Amino acid sequence: MLVHQLLERSADRLADKVALICGEERLTYAGIECQANRLAHALRALGVQRGDRIALFLPNCTELVISIFASLKTGGVFVPINHTTRLEKCAYVLNHCQARVLITSGRQATLASQLAQRVSSLKAIILTAPIPAIEEDHAMLHYDAIQADYPEHRLSSINIDLDLACLIYTSGSTGDPKGVMSDHSNVVFAASSIIQYLENVESDTIINALPLSFDYGLYQLIMSFYFGGTLVLERGFTFPAIVLKRIETERVTGFPGVPTLFSVLLHTDLSRYDLSSLRYITNTAAALPASHIAAIRAMFPTVKLFSMYGLTETKRTLYLPPEQLNHRPGSVGIAIPGTEVWIEDERGERLRAGEVGELVVRGRHVMRGYWNDPERSTLRFRSTPLGDRLCYTGDLFRMDEEGYLYFVARKDDMIKSRGEKVAPKEVENVLYALSGVREAAVIGVPDARLGQAVKAFVVIENDAEITEAHVLRHCHEHLEDFMMPQWVEFCRELPKTSTGKIKKTELT
Repeated sequence: MLVHQLLERSADRLADKVALICGEERLTYAGIECQANRLAHALRALGVQRGDRIALFLPNCTELVISIFASLKTGGVFVPINHTTRLEKCAYVLNHCQARVLITSGRQATLASQLAQRVSSLKAIILTAPIPAIEEDHAMLHYDAIQADYPEHRLSSINIDLDLACLIYTSGSTGDPKGVMSDHSNVVFAASSIIQYLENVESDTIINALPLSFDYGLYQLIMSFYFGGTLVLERGFTFPAIVLKRIETERVTGFPGVPTLFSVLLHTDLSRYDLSSLRYITNTAAALPASHIAAIRAMFPTVKLFSMYGLTETKRTLYLPPEQLNHRPGSVGIAIPGTEVWIEDERGERLRAGEVGELVVRGRHVMRGYWNDPERSTLRFRSTPLGDRLCYTGDLFRMDEEGYLYFVARKDDMIKSRGEKVAPKEVENVLYALSGVREAAVIGVPDARLGQAVKAFVVIENDAEITEAHVLRHCHEHLEDFMMPQWVEFCRELPKTSTGKIKKTELT
């Protein structure tokens, strides 16, 4: 099965069903299929060949959805780029993957023209909303003209499932961004495994306020089209009231989020909305603090909450069955269906329950490696005697006696203070349990006496009266001495990546 065939199969079976709701637009499966076919014909006419990279530099919108499937229909590889990405980083990504075509908004036409001068591989630019005043010194086409001029019949497929489907560039919080290579079999398997444990059905409606350039957001689209559901696509979660009203109006059943989104939600008055249609909520990107899990469950007592763990290199790795939340709220679960995980020490030996080591992942969702980066690929991905790939996650975990896994820290985030190892997440969980704390992050800073000292960054609610003394007293009651923060810095907000993760590299 190829990724674009998920759309084609649903379009053949559910032609008139609304597949996508975005703003005021409501597109059926047949409508998306026709538009994707027209765009695919145009891309072929531009010379796009099997394996060529097509960069998609757009916000969440219907044209982005259509461009993803059109790129795949040509045999190409789509490269989604967050629409807020700055010129230098965007040029790096396009040059790194040698993009042949760029699809972007007319609002980005000036930036697109600058990119054309910096990226020699670019042969054409497609604007989804043309601006006539732009000096078209490069081959620029208009999306609306393509939809008017090209045929809507389906192209013959030229790929097999071992061909690349997409390159997803990591956020690049440390060093240059890496392009994770996902082939069709990786994507389809990961989507099917997640659908299995979420028990998605054709009547499900998923709301997605996460960017499609983020694999968590992207898979909401792929999964929905796989099982024939409806996707409600939002630009973001800047205005929670709009998203919550949309859940009510569209009778949404699935709501994926990240910790920063749920932090906002927990301080929002939900009594004004009818959210009774929700069947499940999912979280990944970072583990939810136990205090937030308890608060979400209290707000949504009849909704299943799936706490999960994943990374772009494997898409999804672990999930906690909702019935286990009462017994182990701090766990992110067990391996997703059809996969295997274990914990290794630095000598490559498997560890027993209670021991901390690196999480290793095996399964068809382990991606192909990093684009044009064999050195970093070798460090992260390793072959087995059977010829399949393992992913060494770079994350430290421990396992309980029943096989459930608990995130401890990133290997490179561990703080070594007074000769002891401190997991930032353990300190952060204690901070989140203090009433009035909205967000928290913990890092290690150089210290002549301790080696590294623990420093906490805290965002509090506007009406909370919390001082450094309050924070330290609370930590002293719940943490061992060597884990105590030496400094507490209050912030209005914490720096974040485009996917909503707290960006610790900007904290000092």
